[in-house]
Amino acid sequence: MVSLLRNQKVRNALLQVLYVGSIAAMVLAGIVIARRNLADQGITSGFDFLFKSTGWDVNFSLLPAMANDPYWWYFLIGIINTLFLGSVGLILATIVGTIVGLARTSSNDLARLLGRTYVDIFRNIPLILQVFFWYAIITHLPTPRSAHEAWGFQLTSRGLYIPFPNVGSAAFAAATVAVIAAIVLPAWLGRTSLLAQPIGQRRTIQFAAAAAALACAAIILALGRLPDTPLLDFPALQGLNLRGGLRIPPEFATLAIAIAIYGGSYIAEIVRGGFKSVGTGQVEAALSLGLSPWRVFTLVRLPLALRAMLPILANQYVWLMKATTMGIAVGFTDFFMIVALTINHSGQTVEAIGILMAGFLAINLSLAAVFNRINKAIALKGNQLRG
Repeated sequence: MVSLLRNQKVRNALLQVLYVGSIAAMVLAGIVIARRNLADQGITSGFDFLFKSTGWDVNFSLLPAMANDPYWWYFLIGIINTLFLGSVGLILATIVGTIVGLARTSSNDLARLLGRTYVDIFRNIPLILQVFFWYAIITHLPTPRSAHEAWGFQLTSRGLYIPFPNVGSAAFAAATVAVIAAIVLPAWLGRTSLLAQPIGQRRTIQFAAAAAALACAAIILALGRLPDTPLLDFPALQGLNLRGGLRIPPEFATLAIAIAIYGGSYIAEIVRGGFKSVGTGQVEAALSLGLSPWRVFTLVRLPLALRAMLPILANQYVWLMKATTMGIAVGFTDFFMIVALTINHSGQTVEAIGILMAGFLAINLSLAAVFNRINKAIALKGNQLRG
């Protein structure tokens, strides 16, 4: 035994076992004490409540929801609502940030001034204040009887009403996948090495793939149309409210706008830093080869800047996904609000918070894993950036 303890590897292994065992013992002791305290207060612990009826409704759900649904179904609704809001917010923030970031790197003095003013204002106002600001504006819009109307869209204090296809949910989901394919396929075909054609001569294939995907979407919508209904359902005033079409609630619109504007100010600085990191020598070399400014941007500046931006963008996206918890401030039923309501109605505080932590951990780790995989795929060997 003494000879084993003299071995450095054995001592290190024993110390690690002792360290991990101490942590496990403290966690186990905490669980035992918590269960004892809860039992003394008459509060039962465990996850049996997940299969009990909730008894309350949600004001926004992408899935069918009723008051007698179990808690586990409401947790699923909250996760999907959070993912949907986060996806919309990230897309809008990326668009806003890219536009502002390009303005900040522009040679035009006015564009740079406007971009810097935007970043200085919206980056330095807390997100919760921006949420309250946009919610106050949206809820003070005209009533449905005095709605702002344009091209079938109705803007009111009760939300934005837009025309929506009269199709089944399965057909709409399939058409959405086809539209996404129309965006992804041309980008993939333009970069893949599986095609024998040079990269600069694939525009015909890219256009054909996009057109085929859009045609599939149109066919799916036409075949999935509900019987005896027009293809598009336009919102119309009936009584004191608007009926028909698709309603975007004020709470969802508020959070999407706030995340887009606030997150866009940070993404703009990431975009600016990425383009500034591209060496002038590489741009001058591309220009000396006779490439047009647009081709220099798409073939030289953008790929190199994207490699520099992606690791920081991944962190920003993870942060913005966590910012969806601001929905509880305006009554949007995201994952965080579902957990808060569950605690109020069931009293299962520890279990509900544990589910909340596990859910956000899974979402953010998955998002980070996807971006790490993309970053590894596009990274250059050796130094990524050279002056």
